[in-house]
Amino acid sequence: MNYTQAPAEKSTVKLTITFNQEEWAQAIDKAYAKTRGKYSVPGFRKGKAPKHILENYYGKGVFFDEALNLLYGEHYPAIIEKEKENFTVVGEPELSVDELSDEKIVLTAIVPIKPEVKISAYTGLKIKKFEYNVTDEEVEKEVARIAERDAKNQEVTNRACQNGDTVNIDFSGSVEGEVFPGGTAEGYDLVLGSGSFIPGFEEQVCGMTLGESKNLNVTFPENYQADNLKGKQAVFAVKLNKITEKILPEVTDELVKKYAGSETVEEYRVKTQKRLQDEAANRGRDETENSILEEICKNTECEIPNAMIETEIDRMVQDFSYRLMYQGIKLEEYLKYMNLEMSAFRSQFTEQAKKRVLSQLVIGKIIEDEKISVKEGQLEEKITEQAASVGKTYEEYKNSIDPRQVEYITNDIIITNLFDFLKANNQMVTQ
Repeated sequence: MNYTQAPAEKSTVKLTITFNQEEWAQAIDKAYAKTRGKYSVPGFRKGKAPKHILENYYGKGVFFDEALNLLYGEHYPAIIEKEKENFTVVGEPELSVDELSDEKIVLTAIVPIKPEVKISAYTGLKIKKFEYNVTDEEVEKEVARIAERDAKNQEVTNRACQNGDTVNIDFSGSVEGEVFPGGTAEGYDLVLGSGSFIPGFEEQVCGMTLGESKNLNVTFPENYQADNLKGKQAVFAVKLNKITEKILPEVTDELVKKYAGSETVEEYRVKTQKRLQDEAANRGRDETENSILEEICKNTECEIPNAMIETEIDRMVQDFSYRLMYQGIKLEEYLKYMNLEMSAFRSQFTEQAKKRVLSQLVIGKIIEDEKISVKEGQLEEKITEQAASVGKTYEEYKNSIDPRQVEYITNDIIITNLFDFLKANNQMVTQ
């Protein structure tokens, strides 16, 4: 066997692998030995017919596919291992047979590889910094929410429905007079103000009274999941069957002790304020880091192979599927309900997948160029911190965790160090 490699389009490498007559004959023999049990020939017990009999009966090429698979499986990984200093494979290759004769076999593999990343600048930039403050009003609103744990539902008959009520409705949606799939339901419970339905729907239900029927005019958002409904004007015929309001108790020391483990309302208020401040700080950090990456990616050149994009789409589809499972819905059911083919569903993630992959490549490039790593004592400090959170010593915790978890902690520290470097070397502007 011999091979050549040459750069190809869009961050791929073309491997041309040639096998001589002897290697091809040996592969045919191995394919025969492996698969002969599948074939039957009159006059022979199944799997006992000689190779030449099977080739005469089923055709000369009966073992070709399996022989090609054997050659690929034996030699392709070895080639990739040999070439690992020259390129990094990031997906499965596209295979084709360029020549097939008694003298030789020529296989071509178009291999997606990690692309070259050309960043024009990642320091000295002016980048938006996000900061969020927590108000006393937000704290009090959050404290008040604990009352919902002891809330009582009460049916309403003497007033129109309003935000916060749960309404039971029948509805049927149509576009240009035609009822569309998934737009009809009976006895549906909807919390007004939850934002569960498309914009304008819940607002128009507010003010309806028991037994009232009403046509709601709404417009589907341009980014709606179903392509056939994006930006379309629709009419929903709605009937209000029932109104239920939530009766909340007073927030007392007894209530917060029961549900939050705090001794007093004031203690719970202090804990709540700290939690909200931590959440605000994390939100600001995440959005700032996204802002940094977006600014750097604007002026980055990179030919991303389709294999990397498809792999990222796979992850995004899987994440979406898991979220549906938590709601008791299967992805197949969702696609049927939304009248979507899998290919169309996957295409919705393409642009976001490209951005994610580019961000990951940019992160890797800067880490490599700046030689960003874990500083002395950082790993021990992080493990000690996590150990304390579960009531263990450093040694106890470190001995109990999987090596993969240590690797995860290490990578997390490196990413933190990366963004500390980028924040320190760019002009971060609060707007």
